Amino acid sequence: MSRDQERVVRELVDAHGQTYAEEAGIGLKDTPQPLYRLLVLAHLLSARIRGSVAVATARTLQEAGLSDPRRMAGADWQERVDALGRGGYRRYDERTATQLGEAAELLSERWGGDLRRLRKEADDKVPEVRRLLQEFPGVGPTGADIFLREVQRVWPQTAPYLDRKALQGAERLGLPKDPDRLLELAGRTEPAVLAAALVRASVDEGVARDALAHAR
Repeated sequence: MSRDQERVVRELVDAHGQTYAEEAGIGLKDTPQPLYRLLVLAHLLSARIRGSVAVATARTLQEAGLSDPRRMAGADWQERVDALGRGGYRRYDERTATQLGEAAELLSERWGGDLRRLRKEADDKVPEVRRLLQEFPGVGPTGADIFLREVQRVWPQTAPYLDRKALQGAERLGLPKDPDRLLELAGRTEPAVLAAALVRASVDEGVARDALAHAR
């Protein structure tokens, strides 16, 4: 195992190991409301928009009281549009407002507002959880991957989950693209934290450059 690679991972995680849920102010727990807020965050992050805007918008939706599927589905469409706009999510606000309402209705009707029931329906099989997540309007493969990367912190049965985006970050850093090797290099770092740090390196060349520079 390369000591240089260990240092790169350590520098990256120390500087950029905050999960996106933490950045959005979501105290992630294996309970319905935080899991729902994570689903909304994953939806927002999956669009072609800056991550900082998606995170700010997730916070704005929370501040508007749209923090559970019942409130989201019951909100007026314009209310959702306005909240998205205040967060800076203007390019996709109208379509996303519709999708958020429809997704909240689906979650309420099919799984009683509780994503743990979705996981149970999938029998804890990660590919099936990923497939079911994509039944929510606006949550495609990218959104499902984001959710699984983050939720592994409280759903250990889904860990380790290092998706294509995280592995792209590893490649940019000159690290192995094998998940097992990456976890070995990361030592005791939680898989969710490692995944978030690698994704940040993938989407921001400066993050990767700084980690490599400080590891020398």
